[in-house]
Amino acid sequence: MARPPPLGELPPGYTPPARSAAPQILAGSLQAPLWLRAYFQGLLFSLGCGIQRHCGKVLFLGLLAFGALALGLRVAIIETDLEQLWVEAGSRVSQELQYTKEKLGEEAAYTSQMLIQTPRQEGENVLTPEALGLHLQAALTASKVQVSLYGKSWDLNKICYKSGVPLIENGMIERMIEKLFPCVILTPIDCFWEGAKLQGGSAYLPGRPDIQWTNLDPEQLLEELGPFASLEGFRELLDKAQAPNVAQELSGGCHGFSHKFMHWQEELLLGGMARDPQGQLLRAEALQSTFLLMSPRQLYEHFRGDYQTHDIGWSEEQASTVLQAWQRRFVQLAQEALPGNASQQIHAFSSTTLDDILHAFSEVSAARVVGGYLLMLAYACVTMLRWDCAQSQGAVGLAGVLLVALAVASGLGLCALLGIAFNAATTQVLPFLALGIGVDDIFLLAHAFTEAPPGTPLQERTGECLQRTGTSVALTSINNMVAFFMAALVPIPALRAFSLQAAVVVGCNFAAVMLVFPAVLSLDLHRRHCQRLDVLCCFSSPCSARVIQILPQELGDRTVPVGIAHLTATVQAFAHCEASSQHVVTLLPPQAHLVPPPSDPLASELFSPGGSTRDLLGQEEGTRQKAACKSLPCARWNLAHFARSRFAPLLLQSHTKAMVLVLFGALLGLSLYGSTLVQDGLALTDVVPRGTKEHAFLSAQLRYFSLYEVALVTQGGFDYAHSQRALFDLHQRFSSLKAVLPPPATQAPRTWLHYYRNWLQGIQAAFDQDWASGRITHHSYRNGSEDGALAYKLLIQTGDAQEPLDFSQLTTRKLVDKDGLIPPELFYMGLTMWVSSDPLGLAASQANFYPPPPEWLHDKYDTTGENLRIPAAQPLEFAQFPFLLHGLQKTADFVETIEGARAACAEAGQAGVRAYPSGSPFLFWEQYLGLRRCFLLAVCILLVCTFLVCALLLLNPWAASLIVLVLTVMTVELFGIMGFLGIKLSAIPVVILVASVGIGVEFTVHVALGFLTSQGSRNLRAARALEHTLAPVTDGAVSTLLGLLMLAGSNFDFIVRYFFVVLTVLTLLGLLHGLVLLPVLLSILGPPPEVVQMYKESPEVLSPPAAQGGGLRWGVAPTLPQSFARVTTSMTVALRPPPLPGAYIHPASEEPTWSPAATPAASGSSNLSSRGPCPAT
Repeated sequence: MARPPPLGELPPGYTPPARSAAPQILAGSLQAPLWLRAYFQGLLFSLGCGIQRHCGKVLFLGLLAFGALALGLRVAIIETDLEQLWVEAGSRVSQELQYTKEKLGEEAAYTSQMLIQTPRQEGENVLTPEALGLHLQAALTASKVQVSLYGKSWDLNKICYKSGVPLIENGMIERMIEKLFPCVILTPIDCFWEGAKLQGGSAYLPGRPDIQWTNLDPEQLLEELGPFASLEGFRELLDKAQAPNVAQELSGGCHGFSHKFMHWQEELLLGGMARDPQGQLLRAEALQSTFLLMSPRQLYEHFRGDYQTHDIGWSEEQASTVLQAWQRRFVQLAQEALPGNASQQIHAFSSTTLDDILHAFSEVSAARVVGGYLLMLAYACVTMLRWDCAQSQGAVGLAGVLLVALAVASGLGLCALLGIAFNAATTQVLPFLALGIGVDDIFLLAHAFTEAPPGTPLQERTGECLQRTGTSVALTSINNMVAFFMAALVPIPALRAFSLQAAVVVGCNFAAVMLVFPAVLSLDLHRRHCQRLDVLCCFSSPCSARVIQILPQELGDRTVPVGIAHLTATVQAFAHCEASSQHVVTLLPPQAHLVPPPSDPLASELFSPGGSTRDLLGQEEGTRQKAACKSLPCARWNLAHFARSRFAPLLLQSHTKAMVLVLFGALLGLSLYGSTLVQDGLALTDVVPRGTKEHAFLSAQLRYFSLYEVALVTQGGFDYAHSQRALFDLHQRFSSLKAVLPPPATQAPRTWLHYYRNWLQGIQAAFDQDWASGRITHHSYRNGSEDGALAYKLLIQTGDAQEPLDFSQLTTRKLVDKDGLIPPELFYMGLTMWVSSDPLGLAASQANFYPPPPEWLHDKYDTTGENLRIPAAQPLEFAQFPFLLHGLQKTADFVETIEGARAACAEAGQAGVRAYPSGSPFLFWEQYLGLRRCFLLAVCILLVCTFLVCALLLLNPWAASLIVLVLTVMTVELFGIMGFLGIKLSAIPVVILVASVGIGVEFTVHVALGFLTSQGSRNLRAARALEHTLAPVTDGAVSTLLGLLMLAGSNFDFIVRYFFVVLTVLTLLGLLHGLVLLPVLLSILGPPPEVVQMYKESPEVLSPPAAQGGGLRWGVAPTLPQSFARVTTSMTVALRPPPLPGAYIHPASEEPTWSPAATPAASGSSNLSSRGPCPAT
């Protein structure tokens, strides 16, 4: 069967087939999809007509509802806690963190304040007297910081962390010693006597000046305090604590005030070290000092009930405020300690500094938000303004942007009411991203509204607009929501909250565009009908036109109203059902009733007028209005004209298609290579603004002091006393990890079990010596040493409540057996004794026992039974082994360490020991163990969901497959470009990559839907799709870029690199793939059209009969099949141009030749209707 020629090529004498000729459908498989879409569009049409009838009420109620939801922003909570932002709820790390908090509380034992000194000339040696002198100057300045709050003065000695303060019965002496007890400061100055100058403690004794570490004589102090209390334990403590040796070198590290327990390794003090072949330290490029402060809770507990705070209502919040104020002052003075011309520079940092950065990162920049929305308002207004007042929609653009802004605010308010916490991504990115995405649909509806089919009744204009664009808007919005919901699969709370908030905001934008914005369009239609100026609607248009639209009716006696310049009749056909077969077809009247299209460069086939089920942007712009108010030639140019006359003809040529496929294939191959360059990770230096002092500190720390304090936590649920060998093995396995910093060869492992065992071996040795010398016997230990007496008391313990003591055990048992294990029956009683008698060892071990062992005071001269009994500690539920990790520069290093630590814990679990690693590397880098798997899973699920949504709404799996193919290519290319740009893969880029699938639908589905609902060859349909979608898709892309433009002005390089750059690349890729690659693929592999022209060529001719009775009459040709009688006709009568949009007027010189006679109306023509369900006749 020969293909019928396009309507534009039909000869003037061509007539439709006879009544017996059956209408032709391209493929029977498309009947149901077309009917379903027609049904869905009918619902949208009814919705639009209802909104137009009550546009004022809908607008008022819509604004009221969205405004009420926006008030929810008043209860919004901005989350800045890193643990809450980055630790997955319910995950292994979250459960471990919760267990730690249950046992130890919410806070760490101390907080760290750090000073790093580097030379201004990179590469210089800092191991010189001058450099150390400058470091001492900065450290002294920082140590003298004082702040005044609540009427009190707070200095370092009051708030610093003091390790191992001994227990003394005399409260006054204990307080005085506590004031004198040194703060824990890890500094290279400790290798010299000058290190003591950093200690600011002082105490008062009657008749003496204030006692300080710089003028303290320990022996004389003990002599003066001896008559008041027993200070034997403190005397031994001072024997262990030696003053720093001035001649000691920095090689091998330094010692604190306790030579035995406080050894600062080189890696803690020096950075960028260089050694000679023998391993001796030659030079270093950085120095570091660390001041340890109490946590807020510790500070609160320390001063609770103290005379210094009894009058200020002391609370934990006040303690936190004191620490924060001191830390901020510490950082400020330390950074200003050295003159600007010094050869060294100081970088200071504190935990409060990090909190301040996160708070600043999470604050909403009002200036950028206002600037972004004003820029969008200006763009929307300018792009929709026209010289033709009746076509101008500047006010619609302004109202649309403001409506989207309100929808974004209402969506965020709804999230706040739902309890979804805000974070930096919400405040810094989402307002601009949601604006760019939301305005896309505004442009689409506005474009469609101005290109309504000719003859559409005024009261049906909004319904017609929603009927043709509602499917596209629903498809893109649903896909965006699904994309962001899929991105919520990323197991990071901050990004999960961002994804959920984005999905809710997109949903609110969808509701605003589909329900409220049509009311705005209806009001603007009323403005144009009343001939009012755009934007300034209070003024009448100087070139206004009175337009009368006449629905199907007759003009008798060839009477034409006075003043008519010309008369044009247009007939519009819509899809209806054939009564006999229920086929869905498109009906077109004979060509003689249509205005012939103007010539175009693609020949008549490409843009010949034809019927379609187009629901995107309606009829082609073949016939153009020529207004009485002449506009400039440049003003008549638009993107649709460019697409029709330039872009589509060039793109759809064979050699151009081949070139496009080759170029996009090359881009895909290059992106596949770039994807291999993407590394995992997100350094803190990427988050902090560049050029700031905080960024300089973090960069120096990452370069020179990549050290992390971690702990191996052992839980309850097993017997520590009988699992000592397994605990030693676990420690050994963990210590063998490559990243664990080994202790010096001369120092025992820094764990509580080793310290505890060594202490027991020490008192056992003292007891053996005292027993051998006769100073200790079965009945007396008073002549023995302190350690010997402690061993005596522990050896006689039985653990039996009835007979707690057995003196015969003094020579028959040992505190540590030959295998190095503590007898299980003595384990918990010995633990009580060790904790109470060796505070420095306990503090150095950082054991953090829970439940804490009971306090027990030893008095060698008290021989009562109560003093001999040692209460056993409760079974341990929490203890930890501290470690230092070093050399962790790349994410791969962290992942390797985490996997090794987890493997060690799993192996210990097989031996019955329940343990887990704890620390910032395991807190924030654990996500990378399964991040790529989670990313691939989310993208695959989303692509499947996108296919299902597109297939259901487009009712065409073929087209849905092509859309998903293009989206997959976009995602791969975006991932590869990230590799070339050096953007690392973390949870944030993963969210953007997942969301890119949904955002990409904005650029592809309009073209696909336009192609699917067009008629003709693949080239013809691809060209028509481009003509009608180039303008709204381009406007949507530009609006998205304008929304993202404000991100480029962020102070945080992280926002610029990870959001602005990535989203901008995504938008450009979407534009290229949606308007270049997809049309080419559709023109080659596109699905068949849903409908074809219904008439066959026939020798029977239907000539326009002569006029009867001299009347001018329009109606349905009597030769049309009765089952196709539902035809909408309309006639536009213009007294003077320009008319309303959609009414096509041609000047008399360009009018086609018409026969003055018209066919008589067929019977029943008065029942013609423009809409309605298919008749079931």
